[in-house]
Amino acid sequence: MLEIIYRDEHLIAINKPHGLLVHRSSIAADASEFALQLLRDQIGMKVNPVHRIDRKTGGILLFAFNKEVEIAMQKAFMENQVSKKYLAIVRGHTPDAESIDYPLRKENGTLQDAFTSYTTLKRAELDIAFGKHPTSRYSLVEAVPTTGRMHQLRKHLSHIFHPIIGDRTHGCNKQNKLFLEQWEMTTMLLHASQLVFIHPVTGGEVKIQAALQPEFARVMEIMGW
Repeated sequence: MLEIIYRDEHLIAINKPHGLLVHRSSIAADASEFALQLLRDQIGMKVNPVHRIDRKTGGILLFAFNKEVEIAMQKAFMENQVSKKYLAIVRGHTPDAESIDYPLRKENGTLQDAFTSYTTLKRAELDIAFGKHPTSRYSLVEAVPTTGRMHQLRKHLSHIFHPIIGDRTHGCNKQNKLFLEQWEMTTMLLHASQLVFIHPVTGGEVKIQAALQPEFARVMEIMGW
């Protein structure tokens, strides 16, 4: 059963587990379960996602019950009228706060502006040797993307040499191997924690928050957070 964290007559949001695809995709032929179909079956109603989050990312995934609301919310996301917050566990000790202004290239080769700001919430140093270092360092950051480019947070955090743990595409393979060997952890530690937007029908402010998934919470405990 999917965890429903918001529902009204127009919109519904779930706390998506890490590893669950939003919908069927030709590039993920190995998947047999999808958030869209699971939610439709669970509530017995047709829904359509109004945005996307990566398969390996956990957290808030928002759906609309009808086409008009779906289009309105998609427009709000495209025009950056939706405030988004993410939590990520990354390699190394990050600065207290930083803004990342680093354009990202689309699949067709064109560059798009991309902006992310983050604040560091926690830092940890574990007595586990890593490479040339006698210890391993990690940070918990709260990231706010003000643009919505593909894999933006993953690429931006990798760009500043603090890749997200468990990110196989843009991350650190040695760190990912360490987490697998030490803790049997393969989850990408990125969580969509909050959405804030103006409701397209009622005009009121909506704030949706999602608790951490169990895999993410387990690493928080390992870090002593």
